[in-house]
Amino acid sequence: MLFIIDESEAGERLDIALAALADVSRSQARRWIDADRVRVDGRACPASRRVKLGEVLDATPPEPVPASVCPEPIPLSVLYEDEDVVVVDKPAGLVVHPGAGHASGTLVNALLYHCGELAGVGGVLRPGIVHRLDRGTSGVLVVAKNDAAHRALARQFCDHSVERVYRALVRGLPREDAGRVDAPIGRHARDRKRMSVSAPVARAAQTAWRVSRRFPASQRAWLEVRPETGRTHQIRVHLASVGLPIVGDPIYGRKGRTHPESALGRPALHAESLGFAHPRSGSPLRFEAPLPADLAELLARLERREAGR
Repeated sequence: MLFIIDESEAGERLDIALAALADVSRSQARRWIDADRVRVDGRACPASRRVKLGEVLDATPPEPVPASVCPEPIPLSVLYEDEDVVVVDKPAGLVVHPGAGHASGTLVNALLYHCGELAGVGGVLRPGIVHRLDRGTSGVLVVAKNDAAHRALARQFCDHSVERVYRALVRGLPREDAGRVDAPIGRHARDRKRMSVSAPVARAAQTAWRVSRRFPASQRAWLEVRPETGRTHQIRVHLASVGLPIVGDPIYGRKGRTHPESALGRPALHAESLGFAHPRSGSPLRFEAPLPADLAELLARLERREAGR
C-alpha cells in the first residue's frame, strides 16, 4: 500500500497518519510499524516520527486486504477528462472515498465504474485521490488516472502551486472587506473528529477571504475564500475562529434561531474553481463548477429579504 503524504497528514505521527490513510485503527497501524512492515521514503521509522509533505509511505499489511472498492453506476458531472486526469463537479452529500461508515456509494466507487481503473498509489480505498472535499462541500475536484499523474499532482498540492477558490456564506458581517487568517490547525484535544486553532499539536495554515456581497438584513456575508494551505476542515475552522462560521455547518457553526438557511442541510461551502498544471504536458488548466441549486436558492432568498419582498 503506497501513499503520498499530503497537507492533511503532514506533521502527524506516523502511526496516526498511517491509520488515517489506510483506514485502520491506530493500534493496528502501530502493530504494522512495530513489525517492520512500514517504510517512509524507503526507511524504517518509529511510530512517533512526524511525517512530512511529499513523503512516500509504503505499508505491507500482514494479510491481504479482504475487501476492495467495487465500481458502482453513480451519476457523475465530469468537467474534463483525458488519459491522465478526470475533473468532476462533486455534489454535496457525496463522500469522496470509502471509510468508516461509508463502504460504498462514494465518489471513488463512481469513478471506478466510469474510468475502469485509477492510480494505485492512493491505496486500495483511495485510488487516484489527490485531494479531498468534505462530504457536505460541493465543487471541483481532480482525480489522477495513473500513478505518474498522481505523483505529479501531489507535488503541486505539496508545493502550494494549485489555485483553489471557494465560495462560502457566513454568519455575521465582517468589518473589513477582506482579510487573512494565519493560525495553525490541529486535532481538537478532546474530540479527535474536530479540528481546532487551539490544538496542542498544530500545523501552519493560512486562508485569505474577500467579501463579495453583504446581506445586512440577515447578518450574512457571501465570501470568496482562497486557502493557501490544505489542512483538514481548514476553511470551516479558520472562518469560525474569526467569528464568521459557515452557515449550515453542524460542527463549527453557531446554533441559533431559525433562519432562511435552516433547511440547507449542509455547510454553505462550494469549491468554485481549481487551477493546476497538467501532470503530463505542464499546460495550465483551470476549471469552474457552477453554484449548485441549493446555494443559489439560498442566496436568492437573502436577496429578496434585502429588497423587502
